[in-house]
Amino acid sequence: MTRTSVTSSNLASVGYDAGTQTLEVEFQNGSVYQYFDVPQAVYDLLVGAESAGRLFNSEIRGNYRYARM
Repeated sequence: MTRTSVTSSNLASVGYDAGTQTLEVEFQNGSVYQYFDVPQAVYDLLVGAESAGRLFNSEIRGNYRYARM
């Protein structure tokens, strides 16, 4: 999955697979997580956010199943 850099002190990049609704998040510390059943609209908000980390914490963390890669 191709990831795009985002503006954040916590997140480094994010990617999305629309077919499986899987969001992939790379953190600044190098760890990568996949979040499942994430709607395209949430990914679009994340990529366009002024602070991707803030949006991640409010809209994604704790709201979707995930796995560490």
